[in-house]
Amino acid sequence: MDVLEEKEEEEQREELKALDSSDNLQDVETEVSEEQVFVPSDVLDFDWSSIDTSQLPSLYHTNSLKEEKLLLVAEHFLQQYSHLCPDRKLLFLHPVNECGLQKFVSTTLRPTLLPYPELQHWDGCASFVSDYLTMEPLESPIAPPSKLYSPTTILKYQRGNCFDFSVVLCSLLLGAGYDAYCVHGYATRQMCSLDETLELCPLLMKPQEVPKYGMKSRIKPLPDQQSMFELQQEAKKKAETEAAQKNKGREEEQVTEVGKLKRDPWSGLRVHAWVLVLSGKREVPETFFINPFTGNSHSTMDEHFLGIESVWNHRNYWVNMQDCRNGCKDLIFDLGDTLRWEVMLSGSNRSLQQLSDAEKEKRFPDRTMDDMEKEDMSLDMPQSWVAPIQISPREFETRCSQGRKVTLYKQAKLEKWAPYLNENGLVKRLTIYADSDYTEAVEVREWFKNREDLLVMREVNKQTQVTTDYFSPGHLLSLKAHSYKSLEPKSEHVMEFYHEARVDGLQKRVEDVKEMTEYFVGRDDFLHVRQTVFGKRVKKVHLAGTSIDSSRPIVQIKECFHRNLEKPADEDVAERIFLITEETISLTYHLKDKYITASKKDLFKAAEDDRRGRETVMTPEMCIIYEAGCPEKAKKLLPLYELLQELTKEEKQLKLQVQQSEAEVLNILEIRKNEENDIKLSVSMYNTARSEMRAHQYEATNTIEDEFLGQKEQGQDYLAPFLIQIGYREKMTKGQALRVRDNCLTDLKHRLINKVNIIQARFEKAVEELQKKEQWFQEKRDQLSTEEEGDFLTRYSEAMFHIHILALRLNREKQVAPQKYLALEEKLRKDPRLAEHLGHA
Repeated sequence: MDVLEEKEEEEQREELKALDSSDNLQDVETEVSEEQVFVPSDVLDFDWSSIDTSQLPSLYHTNSLKEEKLLLVAEHFLQQYSHLCPDRKLLFLHPVNECGLQKFVSTTLRPTLLPYPELQHWDGCASFVSDYLTMEPLESPIAPPSKLYSPTTILKYQRGNCFDFSVVLCSLLLGAGYDAYCVHGYATRQMCSLDETLELCPLLMKPQEVPKYGMKSRIKPLPDQQSMFELQQEAKKKAETEAAQKNKGREEEQVTEVGKLKRDPWSGLRVHAWVLVLSGKREVPETFFINPFTGNSHSTMDEHFLGIESVWNHRNYWVNMQDCRNGCKDLIFDLGDTLRWEVMLSGSNRSLQQLSDAEKEKRFPDRTMDDMEKEDMSLDMPQSWVAPIQISPREFETRCSQGRKVTLYKQAKLEKWAPYLNENGLVKRLTIYADSDYTEAVEVREWFKNREDLLVMREVNKQTQVTTDYFSPGHLLSLKAHSYKSLEPKSEHVMEFYHEARVDGLQKRVEDVKEMTEYFVGRDDFLHVRQTVFGKRVKKVHLAGTSIDSSRPIVQIKECFHRNLEKPADEDVAERIFLITEETISLTYHLKDKYITASKKDLFKAAEDDRRGRETVMTPEMCIIYEAGCPEKAKKLLPLYELLQELTKEEKQLKLQVQQSEAEVLNILEIRKNEENDIKLSVSMYNTARSEMRAHQYEATNTIEDEFLGQKEQGQDYLAPFLIQIGYREKMTKGQALRVRDNCLTDLKHRLINKVNIIQARFEKAVEELQKKEQWFQEKRDQLSTEEEGDFLTRYSEAMFHIHILALRLNREKQVAPQKYLALEEKLRKDPRLAEHLGHA
């Protein structure tokens, strides 16, 4: 007995020592939390004791008879557990809620399915909870909290500890149909304090490196005939190997970062709560954990999780009876196994929810699923006392507290914003640093939403100063990506296009000062590369003495073609080069089978002096021919002459196409400049609240911009021209006031009519020109080549877009003209110089 008493006294001293040290440790944890997660100052000063609980429903303040009975059962269960397992910590069973009333933890869960598609899947629920709530550290890092608030209160104030996070997330997952449980256990300091400075940002991982446990195709596949046990064993071994490699790499990284990670004196004692998702329901292939702070999924063998005390859902509570010396690696999550899991409400050895549908039908053939679930619920657990969880569309869209959240990773900083919070549509920014102190930025990646120019992502390399913009499908210019240092024409540009949306099949264009290379896909003529080399610009001097740069002279055009199997290899051109300045055309054909050299032809144009005024004569010196596998024979000049004439015509067409490509680049750069200078965000027609707000803002903006035409500066007197006409000095008669008013209104009326007439004339002229183009195209359609037809369709689309813009401007001017007239009339009535005479006019 003396030995036992000494042992108990020693344990008590250690516990007191731990509690004495908990305050200092809590300060350290709070500092880490503030460093890793952006928390506004008003949230840091938040006091839970100041919240108003008087308006909460009655179930928050009182317990039903069934709840009182459940609390008695829980207290009895806790006494038995403490007697049988005196060395283990007390269970987290019935903390008090926000009203100071004891509530059983299972009744705090409120399964809820919200009307948002994103929240119908576990990854969307986890991401929403991690973004929406702000992390608070536990009061003591080695003990569970004394209070557990309802999910509605946590969502209202958007903050909570790991237990609050887990309860909210588990409620959403249960509502979405997952077999989810809250877990009370132990984890590492990094996970408990949300310290991710040693973790690689998920956005920097390759797709196959990002662990997504529980992910499976949402389209139901054909039945798999393989053994599920073998698949589970293989998945388990694979997860063990991945976890070992990951932990080994982390240990090496921690060794290299001296002083970055200190030894944790509370290792294995830090309390944490997370979510467990069992396999089976929602076609989840394997059991996995979710860290509610980050929303990331983890294997059950992840070494960040050091042990489990208990798990619970809305139906029951289970105590882990397995050894956790190796963390959670060796745990078996069969909650129906009473040797490994002690269930509190033992209505049966195995809860109905743990049985598959086939097992339920086999064991209970005479009862329906609904009857069994109702019977199981009435036997096991009272209904939740929590009010229905509701999240408005505005709250769901805003997500982050104050609309912004910052997370620090290993040499990276991730910032998130609510949609429409930034005028440029920025919703996420990842800054990558070269050092661990976050001082030297190497690369910046930005993500955008709801932009009218369809820009979705931008990458900026701080070392090379190269910016790459990425666009979603549907851009006016079919633009997919654009890399540049500057939007000026004389710098290097790399443009990628959605080739399916283009008639010419252009996939990519690379242009700098010296050359331009274009890549094509799926063309009928098998062209896949066109490279143009330019010479130096020549300045032209005009009569006024000013000089401008002329277009770049074309030196060489090179085209490469894929193999056309309908032609013999020695007649199918693989490469042709037009040497413009040297007056030479070189053809290289595809290789024939079993040959290592290709046939070639070099054609030389006649000198310009020889071509003037007379027909070109073909001579043997004007061509060099090599035919692979054929002996040298006499050249037939007529086919070569016809070939030279055809290539000469194509050379002229190629020059025009290259000039059109240059013009298209200039057009794209001009449009991109305008888009960046005047960024506009689109609003979905289904977002009625924001659509109405944007409509009011648009009308207000137009009213301010168009109010009182001719008044360019705020201090300018809009009546000055009309007051001069009557010789106004200080005071005027009623007749003069009426004259000033009429002249001012008449002038505005004429201005409005003239503006509408000008736009109407431009609109009619554009329509007339478009009709002429359509008529010309119908007449010449059979004579046009594919390139010419594509060029026409491009110009036709631009003309249609121009007409559409003119029509919008015309309709707008017709609508706002009466409003402008009435607005000026009202201002004249209130003008102090005229009010005396026009007040009742």
